[in-house]
Parts: sequence; structure tokens; C-alpha cells
Amino acid sequence: MERATVVRLTGIAVLFLSMVIGVAIFFEPRADRPLTIPEQDFHRFSGVAGPSHVTVVPPRVPASWTTYGQGSKSRMAILLTDPDSSWLGLAHGLKSIGIPFRITRDVREALTHQVVLVYPMISGKVLSPAELQALGDFPKTGGTLIGVQVLGGGLNRVFGFRDAVASRQRYGLRLAASDPLLVELTDPREQRLRIGIREKGLDVMGTYGYTESAAPLAVFDDGTAAVTQALYGSGRAYAIGLDLGFLLLKGYNNRGEELVRTYDNQFDPTLDVWLRLLKSIYRTAQEGAVTVGTVPFGKSLSVMLTHDVDFTQSIKNAVDYAEYEKSQGLVGTYFIQVKYIRDYNDDIFFNDEGVRYLGRLAELGMELGSHTIAHSKVFNQFPMGTGLEAYPSYAPFVKDRMTAVNASVLGELRVSKFLIDHFSGQEIVSFRPGELSNPFGLPQALLATGFRYSSTATANNSLTHLPYQLTYDRLTESEVDIFEFPVTIEDEELPKMGDRLPQALEVARQISRYGGSLVVLIHPNILDHKLAFERGFVEGVRPYAWFGSVREFGHWWAARNLVETDVARDAASLRVTLTMPQSIAGLTIELPEGWILRQADSVHKGVTQRGRVVIFPELKGTHVFRFEQLSGSVASPHSSPIPHS
Repeated sequence: MERATVVRLTGIAVLFLSMVIGVAIFFEPRADRPLTIPEQDFHRFSGVAGPSHVTVVPPRVPASWTTYGQGSKSRMAILLTDPDSSWLGLAHGLKSIGIPFRITRDVREALTHQVVLVYPMISGKVLSPAELQALGDFPKTGGTLIGVQVLGGGLNRVFGFRDAVASRQRYGLRLAASDPLLVELTDPREQRLRIGIREKGLDVMGTYGYTESAAPLAVFDDGTAAVTQALYGSGRAYAIGLDLGFLLLKGYNNRGEELVRTYDNQFDPTLDVWLRLLKSIYRTAQEGAVTVGTVPFGKSLSVMLTHDVDFTQSIKNAVDYAEYEKSQGLVGTYFIQVKYIRDYNDDIFFNDEGVRYLGRLAELGMELGSHTIAHSKVFNQFPMGTGLEAYPSYAPFVKDRMTAVNASVLGELRVSKFLIDHFSGQEIVSFRPGELSNPFGLPQALLATGFRYSSTATANNSLTHLPYQLTYDRLTESEVDIFEFPVTIEDEELPKMGDRLPQALEVARQISRYGGSLVVLIHPNILDHKLAFERGFVEGVRPYAWFGSVREFGHWWAARNLVETDVARDAASLRVTLTMPQSIAGLTIELPEGWILRQADSVHKGVTQRGRVVIFPELKGTHVFRFEQLSGSVASPHSSPIPHS
């Protein structure tokens, strides 16, 4: 009897619980049961609907190393020993820092170059005995050999070490500051690099520490060499004890949680130091080395002033910032939240009044970009969507900071772009998500919806102060024609922004020493100390900075990314061939010491030279420039590396 009562009560409880769950499910919005937004919470623009086309996300197409297989002997040769590796990260990094290179899988072909980087490893598993022997002889005959992960093949002595010891317990390394190759790396954050942060308790990438290295360029925290150096007259051999391509992609794909120490507002050049080391080795070893500059018109720093317009008062205040920028001859980028729905986040401000302010920003010459519609913290969890999302049927609703319904990645991109384009007269190309929430599928979604430039990550999360190209799903194998311009300085950290001007100027100075880029993010929710900060920052960096919008710098960077640089040397001149598939103004190159431009012909008027830096007017196509050696100067391998102008 007692048991029957328990069973009966249990059954009633289960029935009641089922009813509660059923009610909850009925009222919980789902993908197949969209939430209906009350009319008073939805702003409708009369006669406006779209977009009408269908968006199709392109399929993943693995990148082929042969895309990077062309070029002359003056380039760094990348000998690819395993195509199923993170070589794409290395290629994107070399592009960013401006080292001309070509990739080959042919050892004999690689060894016709003066500088050869073998990636991702040297061992008897990927190279034949004859190929290993040829590589071992290369530095002894005057070549420069860089081996990434030298694991075997009998070349230990060539690289100047005894054994390669594997470990996942190395968390950092320090550079040999006294070496001439490292003379530019003077900041403590450049001289001590991270592999991981022990206190986080996360797995770190495997490394190889080289034992008994006589004169290492870098040493791991356990005392083994991270980068060895062996000298053979004019020849050199360097062994690097970690997978550089994999490390670069960790930063570029925002997958380096175990490495990231700060979110923003700090100088963190982790990836840049590795790229600058390669650049220093190349410029020192390659006769007639010419590299491509990273800042337009020979300036030392690229600055983008950006604003996230994601609050009711911000759309009005944005005009004040724009008027100041206009008065200074600057173009800011305004990422507009297209907020036509009232929800947890805020009231509606993309309405008839908001559109008038939008038009004013466009009249002032500012760039407009998308800052999504929902501005959701969980944008990175949205489904990709159908590609059919359109206004006014697309109605994303934010219930709380961690819940949003009726939303998709494609909907946020398609519909925001359509409405900003429609009301501004611009065709927007730049995107930044709310709260910098970063879906894995964002790169290909941006490409599919007509965007070209992203400012989604922070520089500190990316571990770099240079722009970089994105990859499909933020993985390793497929590149996407979208470039990331990470945020460096932002306004939400304490103390308040107006009190942080000296620190921001110091970060700018550090980045400018090697031609980095700096994105400032200011929410125009107030004027006060934020506008005062912008004024002070502009004046502080103006002497050495180039200013532009994300669109302007993006166009320049995308064109620069396609530039091919080849050099031929004879007894009397240095002949530099630049191939520019897209028109680009203000391209710069860095010459070896002691070379000056011959008198430019009428076709090339406007070319200027400041020391080792040559600045070109707007050019497109293939152009050849000749440089003569100054009398009394000696331009030879193993001279000091070039400082950034």
C-alpha cells in the first residue's frame, strides 16, 4: 500500500514536470518557432525591404603551396618538406612583414637561392640522404640555412648542437640581446617571448630544445637553445626549435589562449619578433635584399580611428567626433549597430532620426561599417543561417547577455550591410561584431556577404601589431580574401580613457619602431574625456603616423599583399622589379645600405628616397627601377640590419 502510494505520487510528479517542460518549450523561442516582436518594439522603414539576392557561403578550398611558387633567386626560398603542415601561417606572416619569398619542394631548386628556410622539419623521414647532405653543405659554401624543427638526418653538427630534446613544459625563452641580428629588439617584451603561461594550466605547443649550442640566438627557460647559430665564413646555419607556422596561426586564428596575457591596451609583439628575426636574417644574408614596407608613404605607424556606435546617444555624439576628424583632414571608421528592435540591450536608435545622423556621417566623408544588428555576446554561437535573411522579416532579439533568438551570422551581416548601404549611399566593406564576438565561420561569411575587412580581434589576443589575412573557419588549410586589422587601444578599461593618454602614446611609439599598425576603438557614448583623448592622441602621433580609415588602409594593404619583389644585381647597379596587380599609391621598399635611385624617367616621376626607404607614387603593373651604389660604400652580406624609418 505504501509502495503504491509512492508510485502514484511519482507518476503525478512526472506528469506535472512534463507539463511544466511542455509549457516552457512552447514559450521558449526556437529556430523553428521564431519569437514575434511587438510592433512597438520594431521600427519599420516604409518601402524598404531586402536584400533580395541569396547569399551562398563558398566551400572550403585548401590552399596550394604552388600559389607561392614563383619568383627569382633574390627571394627567400621556403623548402616545404611536408605540405600537410601549417605552411600557410608562415606564408601569411612573411607577407605581413614584407619578406619576398617563394615556396618549393625541390631541394636543388631551393639551394639556388642565398637564403633557404626549411619548413616544417628537417629529418630523415622527409628528406633523402642525398638531400640532407646537400643541405648540410649549403652553409659551408656561403649560403644561409634556417631549419625549423631540426629533428634528425645527421645535421646536428651543421646547426651547432648535440641533441634536440622534445618537451611540452617550456613556457618561454629569452633572446641573446648582444647579437647584431637582434639589435632592434630592445624592449623587454621583445627580448622575452612566451610559449605559454604556466599559471593558466593549459596545454602548450611542443618545442625542441637544442643542447650544447655554443652561441644561441635564443634560449628556452630550461636552458636549452630555442634558436641556434653556427657560422661558416660567410655562411650561416640557424635551427629553430618550434613550429613557426603553427605559432603564427595560433595568433592569426585567435586560438592561442594559453599564450595570451592581456586583452588590449598593451604592447605584445610575440609574433612580430619572430618575423622580425627572419627579416633580419634575410636582410643580413641576402646580397641586395629588398623588403616591402608596412606603412603607406614611408611613415612609421598606421593609425585607424574607429568608433562603435552601439548606444542610443552614440549615434548623435558620433557626429561630434566626425566633425573633429574632418577638421583635421582625417577619416574615421564608424561601425554602426543597425538597431531597429528594442530588446534587452537598448532602445531603438536605427530609425528615421538615426538615419539622418548616419547621412551626416557620410556627408562628412567618414567610412561606415557594420556593427551587427543584435550586438550579442553570443554572436559566436549563432548558426550560419540560410542566406535568405532580409529586412523586415529578419528580427533578431536579445533576451539577455547570453541569450539571443531569431538570429544568424548571415542575417547579421546581410541585413546590416543592406540597410547601411541603402541609407548612406556607401557600399560598406568593413565589419566589427558587438563585444568582438568571433564566430569560427566569420571569415567565409564576410567574404560571402561582400565585406573585405575585419576588425574583430584585439592585437593582444592576436599576438601581433600587424594586419594579417584570415583563414576558413579560422583553421590552417584554406585562406580567405579577408584581412584583419586588430584593435590595439580601446576605451572600456580602467582607468578612464582620458587618463591613459601617456600610456597609449607609449604603445604607439613601441609599435612604430618596426612599422606596425594601431587601431583605436572609441565608443561615442560620451564626449568629455574620450574626445579629449582622441585629440591628444592625434597630436601625439601625427609627426610619424599615417592616418586612414579601415577601408583606406584595407585597400592599401590588400594591394600591397599582391606586390611581388625581385632583385637582380650586376657590377654597376641594383635592378628592382616590382609587380603590382592592383593600383597602389605610397608603396615603400627598404634597400640595402649604400644604394640610391637613378634619376627616374618620366613614367616614374614622383619616386622619392629617404635613406634606405623608397616611396612610390600610384603605380600598377610591372615596373623596373635601377639603383646605383654610392662611391665608397660597401653593400655586402652580413651588414647590420636596417632600422625602420
